Amino acid sequence: MIARQDDEETPLLQQLEPPVLAKTPLPWDQFWIILFLQLSDPFSSQTLAPFTPQLIRDIGVTHGDESQVGHYVGILQSSYHATYALTIFHWSRLSDHIGRKPVILIALLAISISMFSFGLSKTFLGLVVSRAICGAFNGSNGAAKSMVMDITDSTNMPLAYSYMLIPLMIGTIAGPLVGGSLSRPADRFPGIFGRSELLKTYPYLLPCSFSAIFASVAWLVTYFRLKEVSVVLKPHIWIALSLVTRAFLPGHHFGKVIKGGFFRQSYAKPCEPSSNVQVNPGEANSGEVQSKPLSLRALLTRKVSIVTASYATTGLFHMAFSSILTIFYATPIELGGLSLDPPRIGAIFSASGVAYVIFQLLFYARLHDRFGAGAIHTTGVSSGIPVVILFPVINALARVHGMGMAVWLCVAVQLALMTSLIMCYPCLALFIRAAAPNRASLGATNGITQMFVAGARVIAPASAASVFSYSMQEGHDAWVVYYFLMAIAFLAVGTSMLLPRDPALWEDHQ
Repeated sequence: MIARQDDEETPLLQQLEPPVLAKTPLPWDQFWIILFLQLSDPFSSQTLAPFTPQLIRDIGVTHGDESQVGHYVGILQSSYHATYALTIFHWSRLSDHIGRKPVILIALLAISISMFSFGLSKTFLGLVVSRAICGAFNGSNGAAKSMVMDITDSTNMPLAYSYMLIPLMIGTIAGPLVGGSLSRPADRFPGIFGRSELLKTYPYLLPCSFSAIFASVAWLVTYFRLKEVSVVLKPHIWIALSLVTRAFLPGHHFGKVIKGGFFRQSYAKPCEPSSNVQVNPGEANSGEVQSKPLSLRALLTRKVSIVTASYATTGLFHMAFSSILTIFYATPIELGGLSLDPPRIGAIFSASGVAYVIFQLLFYARLHDRFGAGAIHTTGVSSGIPVVILFPVINALARVHGMGMAVWLCVAVQLALMTSLIMCYPCLALFIRAAAPNRASLGATNGITQMFVAGARVIAPASAASVFSYSMQEGHDAWVVYYFLMAIAFLAVGTSMLLPRDPALWEDHQ
């Protein structure tokens, strides 16, 4: 064999040929736990979806006015997102300082308590307070997404985020089945639950209890198995913990349990810069800069603003559509809906969830490698336009032909088009990671985007449901709600145009 000679006659391009990067395997020992704990939030919210309209009727807050059901459903949904929007940035930023795990544990505990409270509530105020408490303490979404960014790099992150929608989809499948099948169990299953006075008094406690127990199991799994990877706790936190332990537990045993369970780390090394970002070796202080969380003003860069706007408008449309879809299915045909009962609504949502999971697993990674995150996101938000148009088409067919094959075919097409919108979220996660000024500020960057998305989701359910109720009233234009949704869809398409075709283009310029 002739040895290769690197002399003046060797072509320069041959010497500078970039190496092909092998994809890093996913760290499944921790990644499966993140997927599992992420299931609690969508499972709890989707459990409530099938029976919420009937619950509003049962508590009597509408006084028999069917057109007001959507209005109160929207208020109830917005109560969660309002408190979530006010607190998510602070939870996410706190996770940059004390770690992701404590924030996740607090969120899971809040979900469990609030779901028990929701099932035991007999007034509209009690329902609102239960959902508001859940939103105020639920910082798990931002912390879990930041943790995924902590344990992945540029080669395996798209694959990781193709799996991140699986908990949402499983929650979309299991939640409606539990909520639709187990609501009012004493009436639906008198042979099993007919003698239970508790379930007769609280007819929606059983499905809520399932969600609460699942969140408790997720809390235990997270506490004992999830390892912290993001930060090393600052000395003043350990000083405070030590003082509390010394004052109330002289043996310090419980303090060691807290330290080992809440803040256990899998790596002794501090947070490093993103593997995608080219760091100049001549910059002596680059590692120090990358390891420090930035101030709020420093976080509000142009890239963060663009991805936040796109995320917020996408979430605004998705939440408005979802809230209208539930009400549309439950509303009588003569008033503009489909007259479906909670079990059938739950079955539809579950079937669509199965389709979303299968499509996500089989095609997202391939589509990302072929077209890129930017193209997938723009296509996804553009699909919202035909999705909105199908609402009046479906109702018109139901009025003329009843609930026949044509109606169900249009329902299937509408839900199929939503698959492309669902794929926007893993794409946006890649843009968020690329937009973050440094790895030590991933939690805060996620918090900013989550805060604005939650704000959009506060506006979406209440406004969309109220516009739907307004359009149902006699003398009003029935198409007003669809004009409203169409305007949001075009806004989401416009903001998607501001994103680059590939998140790597942002990272290359950091």
